[in-house]
Amino acid sequence: MLYKTGRTNANDGGIDFVMRPLGRFFQVTETLDFRKYFLDIDKIQRFPITFVIKTDLEATQLRIQIRHQAAKIYGVDRVVERYMASIEELINIPTLQVYLAAIAQRGELKNVLQEIIIQSRIEFNAPTD
Repeated sequence: MLYKTGRTNANDGGIDFVMRPLGRFFQVTETLDFRKYFLDIDKIQRFPITFVIKTDLEATQLRIQIRHQAAKIYGVDRVVERYMASIEELINIPTLQVYLAAIAQRGELKNVLQEIIIQSRIEFNAPTD
């Protein structure tokens, strides 16, 4: 079960979701700027974090791009590797599409869509009826 810990469009600097009882942190983002990723990693003291990124780039390409950007700025491989080790998973749009197809295959799409509607209403302070 995912629990919201912040609003995904709030720009409040918070972490968006935590999964309990596993304790997995999820951050939703549209940017490919490594500084944002590393800042989020610092916020949770380098506890592993999964980033859900609005992009079609493959996860391996995302990791390479993040590492490359960070190496240019930090210049110390050890520092970059410590941050990179904190990235538990990178989830992109194609991965989300695979997850959604599996949910549809199990006949659970209606339940998921209802939950998305509820969470969207909360996100934008709309009446939840």
